[in-house]
Amino acid sequence: MMDGTPFLRILTKHREVLVEHVKNTQCVLDNLKSNGFICNEDIEIIQRSATKTDQVRKILELVQSKGEEASAYLIHILHEAYDAYVDLRPWFDTIQYKPADSIRDLPVINTDPISKYSEKLRSELGRDTRFLTSYSQREETLLDELYTDTQMEIFNDKGESLGYLESLDDILGEQGVFNHEAETIFITGDAGVGKSILLQKLQNLWSKRELNIRAKFFFKFRCRMFSAFKETDEISVKDLIFKHNCYPDGDPDNEVFRYILRFPETVLFTFDGYDEIQMDFDMDNVPEVVSPEEKTHPLLVLMNLLCGKLLRGSRKVLTARTGTEVQSRVIRKKVVLRGFSPDHLKRYMALHFPKEEHKEVVSVQLDANPHLCGLCSIPLFSWIIFKSFKHLQSMYDNYELPNSCITLTNVFLLLSEVFLGRITKRPGLLKRSTRSTAETFRAGLKTLVAFAKLALLGLEKSNFIYSQEDLTSCGLSEEDLQVGFLRPVSHYDACGGAATFEFLHLTLQAFLTAFSLVLDSDISPDGILKFFAKCEYNKSSRLSCFSCLGRSSRARDTDPFQTNEHFQFTNLFLCGLLSKTNAALLEHLVPPLSLKKKHVSLKSYLSTSVKTHLRGLPRYPSTDIKGSKVHVMPNFLWTLRCIFETHSEDVARLTAKGISADYIKLAYCNIYSADCSALNFVLHHHKKSLGVDLDNNNISDYGVKQLVPSFSKMTVVRFCVNQLTDSSIEVLSRELIRHKIVRVLGLYKNHITDVGAKMVAQIIEECPHLTTLKLGSNHITSVGAKFLAQAIQKSKSIFDVGMWGNSIGDEGAEAFAEALKNHPKLTNLSLSANGISSQGGRSLAKALKENSSLHIFWLIQNQISDDAASDLGEALRCNSALTHLLLIDNQLTARGAKQLFEGLASNTTIKEIILKGNPVSEEEKKQFESEKRLCFH
Repeated sequence: MMDGTPFLRILTKHREVLVEHVKNTQCVLDNLKSNGFICNEDIEIIQRSATKTDQVRKILELVQSKGEEASAYLIHILHEAYDAYVDLRPWFDTIQYKPADSIRDLPVINTDPISKYSEKLRSELGRDTRFLTSYSQREETLLDELYTDTQMEIFNDKGESLGYLESLDDILGEQGVFNHEAETIFITGDAGVGKSILLQKLQNLWSKRELNIRAKFFFKFRCRMFSAFKETDEISVKDLIFKHNCYPDGDPDNEVFRYILRFPETVLFTFDGYDEIQMDFDMDNVPEVVSPEEKTHPLLVLMNLLCGKLLRGSRKVLTARTGTEVQSRVIRKKVVLRGFSPDHLKRYMALHFPKEEHKEVVSVQLDANPHLCGLCSIPLFSWIIFKSFKHLQSMYDNYELPNSCITLTNVFLLLSEVFLGRITKRPGLLKRSTRSTAETFRAGLKTLVAFAKLALLGLEKSNFIYSQEDLTSCGLSEEDLQVGFLRPVSHYDACGGAATFEFLHLTLQAFLTAFSLVLDSDISPDGILKFFAKCEYNKSSRLSCFSCLGRSSRARDTDPFQTNEHFQFTNLFLCGLLSKTNAALLEHLVPPLSLKKKHVSLKSYLSTSVKTHLRGLPRYPSTDIKGSKVHVMPNFLWTLRCIFETHSEDVARLTAKGISADYIKLAYCNIYSADCSALNFVLHHHKKSLGVDLDNNNISDYGVKQLVPSFSKMTVVRFCVNQLTDSSIEVLSRELIRHKIVRVLGLYKNHITDVGAKMVAQIIEECPHLTTLKLGSNHITSVGAKFLAQAIQKSKSIFDVGMWGNSIGDEGAEAFAEALKNHPKLTNLSLSANGISSQGGRSLAKALKENSSLHIFWLIQNQISDDAASDLGEALRCNSALTHLLLIDNQLTARGAKQLFEGLASNTTIKEIILKGNPVSEEEKKQFESEKRLCFH
């Protein structure tokens, strides 16, 4: 409070502000009465007023009549009852509020039903989210002790990357919003990448008031709960948010829900796992629901919430696995989780291994195994590997992470060994000197068979929630539940009910399902292939049943919510379990003849399906190199993963042989770093040279290291938009210079600095067949530009260079000008968006006078002004090779345009000069209408 200003006078001066913003009078009256400032008779008089604003006026008059102390306490109530009067926070800052000494110790109890309910939600969310429970039942780990951010990439409605978010607050902020009318933030990512944990962290931050969002209410849901409803079940929005979260206390007048309806912008929903919804009835032509009181099927309530038909103005965060499609008009912002970066992984490892000696051991082993690092970039797999390492290290002497190329099946076998080890764990403090995986699995076989049977029954019905009866029918006891494969599920309503369970993660359920296919002697060798049929590539979009989410052309009886990733994982784990590397373990659990028959059946199926897939792919001419190009279907990635899990050189060799095209395009296939081992496993068998396009994936430095054996075959190496750093360029420089066959090198939009640019320059100099280089949108300055320009100047093969979106400036432009002079081959050059001013523009213009090779020159989005126009005009008079000059979004005025106009009079080869976005008025443009090659639009 401003020094010396009486509180009574503040109430008088700011009377209208208080009348406008104080919506709740009950909390004020309760506290004034409990501290003796007013009596029951006063309250009765105040409550006779018809409206809230009149009641506030009466309170102000009464309190002021009571004197300075009562006035001070009224303001203190408004300050301390935070949620009840949140709209007054700016006002308190304005008056620089400090409580009077006389009332500082008087208690304030927030009795506002809305605030009480908000506090109840915070309390329950804080309790529910305090521990990490997603992956472990037996051990409780504080969320704050282990949570580590992952890479959060944002995309626009065209699927173009807009960069990365810096913090969780940014998820709910304005960065990356492409549809301001929509209300749903869509978070997607691969299984295990951390979507559920991210939501848990958001919920936990909100419960502690540490989330930068003005939401009074936070309601969390798991989408698989909607599969538990019957077709005849009906609920309203009110039922959904209260019955399946918690009910308000002491709210006979329904104030909380009326507040929510009046101020929906104060509500935040999270819906986790949209792809896990299962439906058994037709959703076509269903009516839209707009009334909050109307009861309908719970799934329709969800759909109408997401579309904004119900509680319009509320914010929703929706998560789903990669491949789940929702129309852009429903999505406000799209965030794709990319897993741990190397720095994230180091932080996460440090949290798991606080002792320096343990951290050093794990770090050394990870550095020696890039494939293992790639697996660890997925948080779930990293958690399993680190947890298993800690457990087995505590049990056995000198346990180390596997130094061979560990597969995903190996990771889940490791987890299963840890869980089953709880059954066979012997008492005693001493570590054992030897570890027998087979002994552990053999001792826990009965339990493993029961869990595997439960997983298979669930997956066959696309069921993820199990009752006690389901567990009993599979032979699982109460003691078995302590092993760790299952965890209890929070009740989906506030009314209690029978306990339900789910597997720790969907991938674990898929792994155990695959184990059941192998272990069950009643399942025939052909029967193990049942889930492959469910994974055929389908071009029609998924998850678009409702009109606002889009419609599909599928048959009416097909589940529009079905995604097949859990079947894909089952097939992958089946391949891993039946691989020769795991045969020694499985022979202790399955009769050898049965195991052999199932292995033969799987290998035969894979061989046939690979042939069929590759034969059916369309081919078209490549523009980068001579020969045909093939763009594989997304399902091909899963085929590669399965082949890698089998570790069958025969199938890998057959697949490589089937790639008859000269160029294989794997862009936008959601390939992450560990997948590069699978790709390399096939490509290193390919006999001929091959172009490989891996643009727009999630490969990172780990993936590049795994592809080293295949670089000897690659004539086209495209890694655009893949989060590569200078570390990857070091690998590429060494390998590409060694083999000297590369023709096209694409590194656009990565994290390459001048250090990496120097190594790229070495590639240019040492690789005599390199024709195309794409280095745009990196972090290259004039320092790196000089290295590149000098290398380009020496090259006799390069003809296409893209540097768009770096920061080479005028010094870099001058270096490229030197490279342009008398260059024998360079036909396409882009120096757009590089901070080039007229100084650099003049150097480039003068170089054009001495160049007879360049055809297309991009100088878009620079700061070239009229000062360079005369040199550009002179260049046009001398140059007879240039056909297209793009000067969009520079600073050329009509004076500069005139000099270009005059230069064109002597030039017959140039086809267009584009000046769109320069400061030339419509009236000024008319003087250039006779020269059609000068374009302003």
